[in-house]
Amino acid sequence: MIQQKKKLCNNCNTEQFIWKNDKGNRYCKSCWYKSKSSDAKPLMRKPIKQKSKKMQVIELAYSKLRRKFLEENPICQAALHNCTLHSTDVHHKKGRGEYHLKVSTWLSSCRSCHMWIEEHPKEAIELGFSEKRI
Repeated sequence: MIQQKKKLCNNCNTEQFIWKNDKGNRYCKSCWYKSKSSDAKPLMRKPIKQKSKKMQVIELAYSKLRRKFLEENPICQAALHNCTLHSTDVHHKKGRGEYHLKVSTWLSSCRSCHMWIEEHPKEAIELGFSEKRI
């Protein structure tokens, strides 16, 4: 059985059992892992797109339609308690899925009325501000 000799580590300059000989440099076990962890470059990963190209096209069309809709309907159509009368939001009566770009299912509303409609779905359906989505 061959007995290993201690040799001088090039990094910490102490007599150690040599773990790795890299390009003529001798390293003990702890110095080798310390040097490799600092040299290691993190994997460069491609960031995930926030929106697909298809959704970007839909959102562009929606923002144009929304702007035009709010210009044509500047007054809140819900006019509930604490209404500011100035419409800033578009409420989608049937949801945003397949009806996202259908202006006939939209309702112009102020922020407070829109929040009330979203927080009280049963009452909003009874008042005609929302429609059943099933």
